[in-house]
Amino acid sequence: MKVIKKILQMQKVADEARCAGRKVGFVPTMGYLHKGHLSLIRQARQLSELVVVSIFVNPTQFGPHEDYQNYPRDLSRDAKLLRQVGCDILFLPSVEEMYPQGYCSYVDVENLTQLLCGASRPSHFRGVATVVTKLFNIVKPHLAVFGQKDAQQAFVIRRMVTDLNQDLEIVVAPTIREPDGLAMSSRNEYLTPQERADALVLYQALKWAHEQIVEGQRNIEYLVQGMTKMIQNKKTAQIDYISFVDTEKLHSLKRLEGEVLIALAVKFGRARLIDNLLIKV
Repeated sequence: MKVIKKILQMQKVADEARCAGRKVGFVPTMGYLHKGHLSLIRQARQLSELVVVSIFVNPTQFGPHEDYQNYPRDLSRDAKLLRQVGCDILFLPSVEEMYPQGYCSYVDVENLTQLLCGASRPSHFRGVATVVTKLFNIVKPHLAVFGQKDAQQAFVIRRMVTDLNQDLEIVVAPTIREPDGLAMSSRNEYLTPQERADALVLYQALKWAHEQIVEGQRNIEYLVQGMTKMIQNKKTAQIDYISFVDTEKLHSLKRLEGEVLIALAVKFGRARLIDNLLIKV
């Protein structure tokens, strides 16, 4: 595995790969890799001939009181995992390389970023869209793989790629879960044993709602109230949102029909965890 830290070098390698007719697959990450990340890399490996993974904890997607400084980092462990899973190039830029002095350009995807996580993290998706656009311009992939767990992020990136005529395919891979159902996340590291046990209620609430819908329930208010009660029964849980939205504009639904995203965000101590289910009604 080759490690590249400079933008110009990464662009040169990407140009050479494309000129040689090699299909470039890309997985952007913030590091502290887990099995969910590795599943994205394996999918990129299946779909492309050169796999590039970036590790960059992007400061512009963190709010002023969020966990940028304390976000978990373990580069040596990450590099070992990347070698095991078949990564060809690790792109490892510094903050100074990505945002040099005087930097003042940002990408803002409107509408999709003002709901769900965007409501409580107003600058988050501007930072995500900006850094992902920069990474696409640097790595020049034919395809990039994102996870369904960050469903809103995937919708935002797909919209951005379409609107800005970016020449690549966005692949969304299924959420990877722990054996007990908890969606894998680097922020699970923050959970105390009690919070970790309580966090299982997220997937339980999503499954309960899905089961109710399969049985014919169509009252969204009833479903939200039931999920809320389940989660509030856990002492360490603080609900940010529970939403039933469409998959085009992410607007809250008044009736269940078509493709529906059930999404939630809940805080357990230091960890703000998200999860979702995509269903067809």
